[in-house]
Amino acid sequence: MSVSVSHNDESYFAYSATLRVHGTKLPLEEIAATLGVHPTYQHKAGDRPRASAPPYREDAWHFTAPIARETELTEHLRSLWRTVEPHVDYLAKLNAIVDVFCGYRSNDGTGGFAIEPDALQIFKALDVPFGVSIIIDSWLGDALPEPVKH
Repeated sequence: MSVSVSHNDESYFAYSATLRVHGTKLPLEEIAATLGVHPTYQHKAGDRPRASAPPYREDAWHFTAPIARETELTEHLRSLWRTVEPHVDYLAKLNAIVDVFCGYRSNDGTGGFAIEPDALQIFKALDVPFGVSIIIDSWLGDALPEPVKH
């Protein structure tokens, strides 16, 4: 089913690419120093996202490419690769799960994206699959007669 944006809404497209490192007793400061960037997000095992939430079971260190969200995903991946490329061996030696999280968000159900081949190098180098979290919003309320309850 293809649903497009209503005439009153202007289409938007947002992209992101984040290097994620998860594990136990991660050297968070060393990761930042080695890669030469500050994390955009991190937590330690035992931290809580809020007082009523259960504690995290593992450490996490994330770095999101510092690119405008409106810029194509290819550019996010190229930027992230420039940071990661010199440190692939270091990341592989960490006792951690390392991956790249990509995001695509739009209010246009007929939109899409393409990735230039060179921007996919980071996935091969880290030996991780290419995946994208896709969120299409706004049009859903118009497409359904009433909200869906789970």
